[in-house]
Amino acid sequence: MGKLEGNGIFESSRMILPEHREAMLRHQREKQRRGKPILDEQAIEEIIRALAESFHEKTKVDLVVFSPFDDEYYSGVVIGINQRMGRVNMLLEDSEREIPIAEIISANT
Repeated sequence: MGKLEGNGIFESSRMILPEHREAMLRHQREKQRRGKPILDEQAIEEIIRALAESFHEKTKVDLVVFSPFDDEYYSGVVIGINQRMGRVNMLLEDSEREIPIAEIISANT
């Protein structure tokens, strides 16, 4: 069987253009995207309680923050709560971080 028979011409020259490869990788990544979990009222109250306790008592709180691909974990002390902007300021070990309250899916003191 020669190179021009049966798909032989294409078998010997398989290449993917860089832009096709990038599109394929983006598509694979998007398939892994998760939806944000819907929290019940009790879970929301627990998050608010833990944030308030950390702020008033200056105790450490562990947060799980939603991200479409991998959740983010933070541990520190709440140093400010901006209800108007819907954000909480945390003092972590080596930095300060502003976190959107709506993205917090779990908080434990």
